[in-house]
Amino acid sequence: MSIKKILVSQPRPTSEKSPYFDLEKKYGVEVVFRPFIKVEGLTSREFRQSKINVPDYTAIILTARTAIDHFFRLCKELRYNVPDTLKYFCVSETIAHYLQKYVIYRKRKIFYSETGLMEDLIPIIAKHHKETYLMPVSDVHNDKAVVLDNNKVKYVKAVMYRTVSNDFKPGEKLDYDMLVFFTPAGIKSYTTNFPDYKERNVVIAAMGQTTLEAAEKAGITVDVTVTPEAPSMAGAIDQYLKKVRAEEEKQERKAAREAAKMEKEKAEQGTAAKRSAAAKKAAVTRKAKAATVAKPKAADKPIAAVDTMATPPVKKPTAVKSRSTTAKKTTK
Repeated sequence: MSIKKILVSQPRPTSEKSPYFDLEKKYGVEVVFRPFIKVEGLTSREFRQSKINVPDYTAIILTARTAIDHFFRLCKELRYNVPDTLKYFCVSETIAHYLQKYVIYRKRKIFYSETGLMEDLIPIIAKHHKETYLMPVSDVHNDKAVVLDNNKVKYVKAVMYRTVSNDFKPGEKLDYDMLVFFTPAGIKSYTTNFPDYKERNVVIAAMGQTTLEAAEKAGITVDVTVTPEAPSMAGAIDQYLKKVRAEEEKQERKAAREAAKMEKEKAEQGTAAKRSAAAKKAAVTRKAKAATVAKPKAADKPIAAVDTMATPPVKKPTAVKSRSTTAKKTTK
């Protein structure tokens, strides 16, 4: 299937160095950013119902920029001044640098995974086992917390924001060749907004175990996902587009060979037809010439045969007057 238009269910990147923009240049596709979900922050009143006291924690585990935004928003609403001693453990360097929006980066104790994987953040957390960890999450969070549980990290999940469906407007088209999902909520929004999703001929890309499970539960076949060779979604899409492009080029070469073969056969058939027509014309010409030679001309009448044995006709004798008679007539 040819891929020309891709919908990524995330907000548009603020940096022009996004790998999705590289895909546009490399493959000539159009990438559109349109979230299927939107985030709503819990109010301070709602958060207090969880009975979580933020000052009790000495370290924060951050897995997304959204988590950073809502952590500092709630701290402000709760009138809690974030201390300089608070430590931050981020799942990637990008998220760590995003903290500069709220804190002075060089004055904070900030740690992050070099690979962007939660598994590689565990050894760093283990070195600070005396800390009390708080992890801001959404009401529908991903599988990163499972890694913490498997490694017996003592932490508390604090729901600080929720994800809700970002409904499509009436008449809004979904004319894309590929849809990219990152959360189970995105899958749910897709199936809710488009009940005929099973009938749509579209490539589905999904990232995260919970997202894959939500897609399977909805009866959606996932064509693209992350792998050890392509740990990022942009990398996975790159590999898929590369295979699609190779297949398209293969089909184009095959079509070109078939077209050339048909053109050659057509030319050979045309040459044979011309030769046949020329042969027929030559045969007609020869036949016409032969008929012309065999037909006698009008001036060439047949000569009567002479009978040499026949008796020639007898000429009558001419009368001769006698001289005596002439003399007698003169004497008188």
